[in-house]
Amino acid sequence: MEKITTLSTLEDLDSQTKILIQKAEGALPFAYAPYSKFRVAAALLLNNGVIITGTNQENAAYPDGMCAERVALFTKASQYPDEEIKKLVIIAKGEQAQTLSPATCCGSCRQVMLEFEQRQGKTFEVIMLGQENHWINARSAEALLPYSFTKTNLDESRGL
Repeated sequence: MEKITTLSTLEDLDSQTKILIQKAEGALPFAYAPYSKFRVAAALLLNNGVIITGTNQENAAYPDGMCAERVALFTKASQYPDEEIKKLVIIAKGEQAQTLSPATCCGSCRQVMLEFEQRQGKTFEVIMLGQENHWINARSAEALLPYSFTKTNLDESRGL
Protein backbone atom coordinates (compact mmCIF):
# COMPACT_ATOMS: atom_id res chain seq x y z
CA MET A 1 0.00 0.00 0.00
CA GLU A 2 1.30 3.44 -0.91
CA LYS A 3 2.26 5.77 1.93
CA ILE A 4 0.63 8.80 0.27
CA THR A 5 -2.19 8.81 -2.26
CA THR A 6 -4.06 11.59 -3.98
CA LEU A 7 -7.74 11.67 -4.81
CA SER A 8 -9.20 13.94 -7.45
CA THR A 9 -12.46 14.99 -5.81
CA LEU A 10 -14.24 15.14 -2.49
CA GLU A 11 -16.56 12.40 -3.75
CA ASP A 12 -13.57 10.02 -3.93
CA LEU A 13 -13.08 10.18 -0.15
CA ASP A 14 -14.64 7.68 2.26
CA SER A 15 -17.71 8.66 4.28
CA GLN A 16 -15.78 8.92 7.56
CA THR A 17 -13.39 11.46 6.03
CA LYS A 18 -16.30 13.45 4.56
CA ILE A 19 -17.83 13.70 8.04
CA LEU A 20 -14.52 14.96 9.44
CA ILE A 21 -14.32 17.56 6.67
CA GLN A 22 -17.85 18.73 7.54
CA LYS A 23 -16.91 19.00 11.23
CA ALA A 24 -13.77 20.97 10.33
CA GLU A 25 -15.81 23.28 8.09
CA GLY A 26 -18.15 23.87 11.00
CA ALA A 27 -15.17 24.93 13.12
CA LEU A 28 -13.71 27.36 10.53
CA PRO A 29 -15.68 30.37 11.85
CA PHE A 30 -13.89 29.97 15.20
CA ALA A 31 -10.44 30.46 13.66
CA TYR A 32 -8.79 33.67 14.76
CA ALA A 33 -6.95 34.87 11.67
CA PRO A 34 -7.08 38.69 11.58
CA TYR A 35 -3.54 38.97 10.18
CA SER A 36 -3.26 36.27 7.54
CA LYS A 37 -7.00 36.20 6.70
CA PHE A 38 -6.44 32.46 6.19
CA ARG A 39 -8.61 30.26 8.38
CA VAL A 40 -7.52 26.69 9.08
CA ALA A 41 -9.44 23.94 10.86
CA ALA A 42 -8.59 20.39 11.83
CA ALA A 43 -10.77 17.50 12.91
CA LEU A 44 -9.46 14.42 14.74
CA LEU A 45 -11.31 11.12 14.92
CA LEU A 46 -10.53 9.07 18.01
CA ASN A 47 -10.97 5.33 18.47
CA ASN A 48 -13.95 5.92 20.77
CA GLY A 49 -15.76 7.83 17.97
CA VAL A 50 -15.22 11.28 19.49
CA ILE A 51 -14.34 14.03 17.01
CA ILE A 52 -12.19 16.91 18.23
CA THR A 53 -11.81 20.09 16.21
CA GLY A 54 -9.22 22.82 16.38
CA THR A 55 -8.65 26.09 14.53
CA ASN A 56 -5.68 28.34 13.94
CA GLN A 57 -5.24 31.07 16.52
CA GLU A 58 -3.05 33.96 15.41
CA ASN A 59 -1.32 36.58 17.50
CA ALA A 60 0.11 39.99 16.59
CA ALA A 61 3.41 38.83 18.04
CA TYR A 62 4.26 36.25 15.42
CA PRO A 63 4.89 33.29 15.88
CA ASP A 64 2.99 33.15 19.14
CA GLY A 65 -0.14 31.77 17.50
CA MET A 66 -1.00 28.13 17.07
CA CYS A 67 -1.90 25.99 14.08
CA ALA A 68 -5.24 24.20 13.96
CA GLU A 69 -3.63 20.77 13.93
CA ARG A 70 -1.74 21.37 17.15
CA VAL A 71 -4.78 22.93 18.84
CA ALA A 72 -6.75 19.73 18.09
CA LEU A 73 -3.90 17.40 19.06
CA PHE A 74 -3.16 19.16 22.35
CA THR A 75 -6.88 19.20 23.17
CA LYS A 76 -6.96 15.46 22.59
CA ALA A 77 -3.96 14.98 24.88
CA SER A 78 -5.56 16.94 27.70
CA GLN A 79 -9.12 15.62 27.39
CA TYR A 80 -8.69 12.09 26.02
CA PRO A 81 -5.12 11.06 26.91
CA ASP A 82 -5.75 7.32 26.60
CA GLU A 83 -7.66 7.34 23.31
CA GLU A 84 -5.92 6.60 20.02
CA ILE A 85 -6.17 8.92 17.04
CA LYS A 86 -7.50 7.21 13.92
CA LYS A 87 -7.60 10.08 11.45
CA LEU A 88 -6.81 13.79 11.13
CA VAL A 89 -8.31 16.09 8.50
CA ILE A 90 -6.99 19.59 7.80
CA ILE A 91 -8.86 22.20 5.73
CA ALA A 92 -8.41 25.90 5.05
CA LYS A 93 -10.23 28.80 3.47
CA GLY A 94 -9.05 32.26 2.59
CA GLU A 95 -11.22 35.11 3.81
CA GLN A 96 -12.62 35.91 0.35
CA ALA A 97 -12.60 32.32 -0.97
CA GLN A 98 -15.85 30.64 -1.91
CA THR A 99 -14.41 27.13 -1.67
CA LEU A 100 -11.77 25.40 0.41
CA SER A 101 -8.18 26.46 -0.24
CA PRO A 102 -5.22 24.11 -0.61
CA ALA A 103 -3.26 23.87 2.64
CA THR A 104 -0.86 21.26 3.91
CA CYS A 105 0.61 20.90 7.38
CA CYS A 106 3.63 22.96 8.37
CA GLY A 107 6.81 21.25 9.55
CA SER A 108 6.09 21.95 13.22
CA CYS A 109 2.69 20.28 12.98
CA ARG A 110 4.18 17.31 11.15
CA GLN A 111 6.72 16.88 13.95
CA VAL A 112 3.99 17.04 16.61
CA MET A 113 1.83 14.55 14.68
CA LEU A 114 4.79 12.18 14.47
CA GLU A 115 5.29 12.40 18.24
CA PHE A 116 1.60 11.58 18.77
CA GLU A 117 1.96 8.51 16.56
CA GLN A 118 4.94 7.40 18.61
CA ARG A 119 3.15 8.06 21.90
CA GLN A 120 0.20 5.91 20.89
CA GLY A 121 2.35 3.29 19.18
CA LYS A 122 0.18 3.41 16.08
CA THR A 123 -0.05 5.52 12.95
CA PHE A 124 -3.05 7.59 11.89
CA GLU A 125 -4.21 8.91 8.54
CA VAL A 126 -3.67 12.56 7.63
CA ILE A 127 -5.93 14.05 4.95
CA MET A 128 -5.53 17.54 3.50
CA LEU A 129 -6.30 19.48 0.34
CA GLY A 130 -3.27 19.92 -1.90
CA GLN A 131 -2.55 21.91 -5.02
CA GLU A 132 -4.95 21.60 -7.94
CA ASN A 133 -7.64 20.67 -5.38
CA HIS A 134 -6.49 17.09 -5.04
CA TRP A 135 -7.03 15.47 -1.65
CA ILE A 136 -3.86 14.06 -0.14
CA ASN A 137 -4.20 10.98 2.04
CA ALA A 138 -1.07 10.12 4.01
CA ARG A 139 -1.24 6.76 5.74
CA SER A 140 0.82 8.21 8.60
CA ALA A 141 2.41 11.41 9.86
CA GLU A 142 5.76 9.68 9.41
CA ALA A 143 5.10 9.54 5.65
CA LEU A 144 4.90 13.36 5.68
CA LEU A 145 8.16 13.78 7.55
CA PRO A 146 10.94 11.57 6.21
CA TYR A 147 14.26 11.64 8.09
CA SER A 148 12.40 12.87 11.15
CA PHE A 149 13.86 13.76 14.53
CA THR A 150 12.57 11.45 17.24
CA LYS A 151 13.22 10.33 20.81
CA THR A 152 15.71 7.86 19.39
CA ASN A 153 17.92 10.75 18.26
CA LEU A 154 17.97 12.10 21.81
CA ASP A 155 18.71 8.67 23.29
CA GLU A 156 21.63 8.18 20.90
CA SER A 157 23.07 11.60 21.73
CA ARG A 158 23.09 10.69 25.44
CA GLY A 159 24.60 7.28 24.78
CA LEU A 160 21.46 5.41 25.84
